[in-house]
Amino acid sequence: MFRKTDCKRICLWSGPRNVSTALMYAFAQRADTHCVDEPLYGYYLHASGARHPGAEVVLAEMEHDGARVVREVVLGPCERDVLFLKMMAHHLPGLDWGFLDQTDNVILTRDPREVLASLVKQVPKPTLRDTGYSEQVRVLERFPDTPVVDARELLTDPAAVLAELCRRLGLEFDPGMLTWPPGPKSCDGVWAPHWYHNVHRSTGFQPYRPKTRPLAAALEPLETECRPLYEILYAQAIRASRD
Repeated sequence: MFRKTDCKRICLWSGPRNVSTALMYAFAQRADTHCVDEPLYGYYLHASGARHPGAEVVLAEMEHDGARVVREVVLGPCERDVLFLKMMAHHLPGLDWGFLDQTDNVILTRDPREVLASLVKQVPKPTLRDTGYSEQVRVLERFPDTPVVDARELLTDPAAVLAELCRRLGLEFDPGMLTWPPGPKSCDGVWAPHWYHNVHRSTGFQPYRPKTRPLAAALEPLETECRPLYEILYAQAIRASRD
């Protein structure tokens, strides 16, 4: 098959537990788009020593050389007109950020109270490094026009938020992005069995439901550290239609 080198390259710079997999599944429904799931995960685990569920499999099966991943995957040839890369913002440290000048960048963020309440189930003692907020703010500072998607706004009105995101990316919105079949997907990373239980049961974006349980006291200092960074991001987020 002919492999394009001039495709549109979209890097979704997400934090963990930000409905990023659901957003990847939405783009995977587009006939013009090829999706790649966290190609820098192996690099990140190798470079950081972070302990994540399924880390042994990720390290065994994924490339550890971040520069090579950027060269061969992020900026490499693609079989379709659009290459959508679901990326974690906290995978960026240690890399030359110059490649971001050659990609369309999108930030996906979420209220830190909701992130931490979910993240702690997989990472028992999270730190600011695990959240990606600092790197997301740096991306926004470098590219002030970067579209910002907030998980709550997206789940409140998926059609409106996705339509506006597509507009800003120069793409036509496809209503097929709103639904997908249940179960694992061909674009899933090898860590899917450890992280994707809920999204594999889904067939579309789940309605937003605020978390009602209070955040564990041990996580409050980290939430306070994350909050001002999140507020910078949310100030520029695409808003749901509330008519």
